[in-house]
Amino acid sequence: MIRKQARQRRDYLYRRALLLRDAEVSEKRAKLRASLASGKPLDPSIANDKSLRKDYQYDESTPDLGVNEQLDLDDEYAQLSGIVDPRVLVSTSRDPSARLSAFAKEIRLLLPTSIRMNRGNLILPDLVKSAQSAGLSDIVLLHEHRGTPTALTLSHFPHGPTVSFSLHNVVLRHDIPGSVRGTVSESYPHLIFDGFTSPLGKRIVKVLKHLFPPREAITSKNKMGNRVVTFKNIEDSIEVRHHVFVRTGYDSVELAEVGPRMTMRPFEIRGGTLENKDGDVEWHLSQYTRTAKKKNYL
Repeated sequence: MIRKQARQRRDYLYRRALLLRDAEVSEKRAKLRASLASGKPLDPSIANDKSLRKDYQYDESTPDLGVNEQLDLDDEYAQLSGIVDPRVLVSTSRDPSARLSAFAKEIRLLLPTSIRMNRGNLILPDLVKSAQSAGLSDIVLLHEHRGTPTALTLSHFPHGPTVSFSLHNVVLRHDIPGSVRGTVSESYPHLIFDGFTSPLGKRIVKVLKHLFPPREAITSKNKMGNRVVTFKNIEDSIEVRHHVFVRTGYDSVELAEVGPRMTMRPFEIRGGTLENKDGDVEWHLSQYTRTAKKKNYL
């Protein structure tokens, strides 16, 4: 079984690498055709690439799909997105503190179709194996330092990706002034993503939104729901807020924060699942990024 999963993962990553290469060639050929049709000068890196002219006459009928459009055809989430609700496992590092356990419980309440499991003494490969055998779609692993949540690792099954975030300014429900007390609503939330404009930002959005089940179409007031989760990107820091709302008029609502409240900063996207340390690194925060000229990646 383990060999079969490893073979399937290798085959998937190999197909994706070939698709990425072919998509880049197709995009360059589309720019070449557009330049020939308009008479505008072409970028020297494309004009001097003789490999683009190979079989050019047989490429006229192929659609001019960009890299991202072609990758979406073989996307990790494309097969079951919108068809089957995600089943997310929320767990922690071993021997968690009381604060990390409380934070894991609040993350479980934030994700309506998730389950929480006490890790005990399970090592990482066994944890991933048990999650896959139970038919779960994702795993969220929380880490801490001296009782303070410091990192969140998100891995999608069966072939990845695995995204790592650092956590900052984590505030639990009962520490938020004026937050809603009592039972937390577990209705499917509305999602708000703001400020994600780059390809990397859209990749992060795709990973995060597939942790939540899709909502039904709003056909009446009863199907409006009463929860909203916001992810706002501010200079590569993702501010996360969780609110409930009540309609107070035809075009007005009243918000009340539920929590938890936190700031997430991505630092690595890796192919493969959580236990696979040899997966290809799609993106990582460079060691010189903080000292170089400020650049927003998301």
